Amino acid sequence: MKYRTLGHGLKVSAIGIGCMPMIKGGNILYGEAADLDESTRTIHRAIDLGVTFFDTAQIYGPFSNEELLGAAIKGKRDGLIIATKFGFKFEGNQIVGVDGSPANARAACEGSLQRLGIDTIDLFYQHRVDPSIPIEEVVGGMMELVNEGKVRHIALSEAGPDTLRRAAKAAPITALQSEYSIWERDVEEEILGVCREHGIGFVPYSPLGRGFLAGAVRSRDELPEGDWRRNDPRYSDENLPANLAIVDAIGAVADKHKASKAQVALAWLLAQGEDIVPIPGTKRRVTMEDSVAATELALTADDLAAIEAAAPRGGTSGPRYGEQGMRMVRL
Repeated sequence: MKYRTLGHGLKVSAIGIGCMPMIKGGNILYGEAADLDESTRTIHRAIDLGVTFFDTAQIYGPFSNEELLGAAIKGKRDGLIIATKFGFKFEGNQIVGVDGSPANARAACEGSLQRLGIDTIDLFYQHRVDPSIPIEEVVGGMMELVNEGKVRHIALSEAGPDTLRRAAKAAPITALQSEYSIWERDVEEEILGVCREHGIGFVPYSPLGRGFLAGAVRSRDELPEGDWRRNDPRYSDENLPANLAIVDAIGAVADKHKASKAQVALAWLLAQGEDIVPIPGTKRRVTMEDSVAATELALTADDLAAIEAAAPRGGTSGPRYGEQGMRMVRL
């Protein structure tokens, strides 16, 4: 395994593991329901392969994803970087809005620590920006948790450039997590530059386009009922056929290297800078092992040029979220 450093000296494996798909049922489903035993074996196998970076969140489940990860790392905690997120308000198990207040950060942190069975959260994100609370107040509350030893590093998710600049002036921000992949490149316009200006590492989620860039889906009809991607505009009957050209270009590069499409998509991200650490979501050992092997794949200038020609920034058909989801990003 290769390792990289996010902001403020936080060293992590060059590829992390997005744990969101690992629970059975819950509020977000990709493909068939997870097998909980296989999810646990996937975490253990990842640790054996040198993966240190595991990403979860309060809202995954909600709550049950943190519980699964916590149980899996029991007795294996040393050397791991556990990331989780807060930022929503609940009525029971229902998400009813965003809440970036210091009081909510504290309550969420306490709950996450308990569910994860750990003493300190290594990387604590605000999951979505709360436009009703100044970001300086948000990160100030998060830093109180750092000062108390409950959190090591703080981070933001889906923050826009101005919010990121203000946050970085108010507190040491270790990472920004946002969607970034061959078919979602808007962060290249300004956000990556702001991160680098302030020494903030970048953690791409959905680095495989929710499985699309791995070649997992060529027709919307292949998605099971209840699959979250049935609501994804890029998977619509109107947009999906046009986006298949991106997958075919990735496939040509993969064939050249005798690699998988997923490995090419992840290697492309790794080639965008040493401060980038993708976290592909997985729930099975076979896909996790395939993703982790991307650290050994070096793309050539010709490979990168071929991908650029097929998937220039802004060239993907359809927005990455529906209208409601788009209102919650880049704030």
